[in-house]
Amino acid sequence: MKYIPRRPKTNVNVTPASPLRELLILTGGLAAITVGVYLLLGLVVDWVAPRLSGDLERKLGVVFTRTLDIAPDSSQNRKWAQGLADRIQARCVNLPYQFKIHINPSKKVNALAFPGGNIVVCQGLLDQVASENELAFVLCHEMGHYAHQDHLRGLGRTMILMAMATLIFGQDSGVADFLIQSIGLAELNFSRQQETEADEFGLQTLHCFYGHVGGSTDFFAKISADHNPGRWGHYFSTHPANERRIARLKSLARELGYDVAPVKTLPAFLNVQQ
Repeated sequence: MKYIPRRPKTNVNVTPASPLRELLILTGGLAAITVGVYLLLGLVVDWVAPRLSGDLERKLGVVFTRTLDIAPDSSQNRKWAQGLADRIQARCVNLPYQFKIHINPSKKVNALAFPGGNIVVCQGLLDQVASENELAFVLCHEMGHYAHQDHLRGLGRTMILMAMATLIFGQDSGVADFLIQSIGLAELNFSRQQETEADEFGLQTLHCFYGHVGGSTDFFAKISADHNPGRWGHYFSTHPANERRIARLKSLARELGYDVAPVKTLPAFLNVQQ
């Protein structure tokens, strides 16, 4: 009988499925598990944050502010902003913090709420404001984050995300960067909601302090288009679009019957970097 070679019907070394399909399934499964673990740990952070002891939070605040380039406590800018924050807190804000203002020389138009009542105001923001009331609203807004424990929730979620990405993919990994950005998009609505609630707290606190809400929308109204995400960009931003914030603040002021009155001028030295 003549031998006729034939291919075996099955080969345990070769998968019958498409390698690309298997890669997509494995990648999708890993991503789903990672997102699920991240969201679960995020819930844990939300539960732990309000229960964090004041002493531990103050220690965290010291650690984080040490990493920043900040103006000395003796600078006129910091002393004046600190005095404004102290007056707002003494009159209108009943929170378990002793707020401390730090001035960062960055030209970014931003302010940040760090653990332990440490509020960082960028010089770029001071360069933009034109009245005491504008800066007061920014400080009241940041105090609103403390009222809702947003600063701890955001910090905890960010640390979890970075730790997971580094653990799974290693440091300086492009996959890790992509994962951080992808999951970050899922959290943006959470951040926008925080900003909206902080705006509302800021408006009510501003009215408590001045007896009116003059200057509450001026800052958002004059920020350049570069800081405005546009019609669709707000879906990919941690902050609501400026027009939406202005409209919401004006609507809330009307609902609450708040008046708008002339604003106070700033001291000449305030928007000079020191």
